[in-house]
Amino acid sequence: MSFRPDFSVREIAAPSSLAPFAFAIAGDVRPDADGVDSEYGTGRLILLHDPSMPDAWNGPWRIVCFAQAPLETEIGTDPLLADVAWSWLIDALATRHAPFHSASGTATKTLSKGFGGLADEGDGAQIELRASWSPSGDLAAHVDAWAELVCMLAGLPPGSEGVAVLGTQRMARG
Repeated sequence: MSFRPDFSVREIAAPSSLAPFAFAIAGDVRPDADGVDSEYGTGRLILLHDPSMPDAWNGPWRIVCFAQAPLETEIGTDPLLADVAWSWLIDALATRHAPFHSASGTATKTLSKGFGGLADEGDGAQIELRASWSPSGDLAAHVDAWAELVCMLAGLPPGSEGVAVLGTQRMARG
């Protein structure tokens, strides 16, 4: 696996209560100087393995992912935004040749407006995708698809690894 230069990935503590074996990573789009916080987008991916093959998984492996990114308010009001976010996950898996089954998840869009001491922050919007699926084939392809999803939610075009992206605009929060 190799990630685009503007996407920083690190190992994080995996939850121990979901399966006998787990591995977790977090990724940030254009992170701050410490390499962890991003005003563009962030995500987590957990790879679970349970030899007892839980019924809901329909197999021994399960991937759980989270991805979120801030949006311009106008985009956040689009009634199809949640559907588009889910389709980006499916497209990323297909593009990376990462076969899967038993997918489920939620796409949540949030609109916010600051008041009082937070009024200067203005209006904001955010998209968040939480999903899980049972992978088939090469697990690295699924990790690559997740990374592509996080970058797409953050406004970076897919398939542009190694290419400088000019003019990416995101409203800075705070």
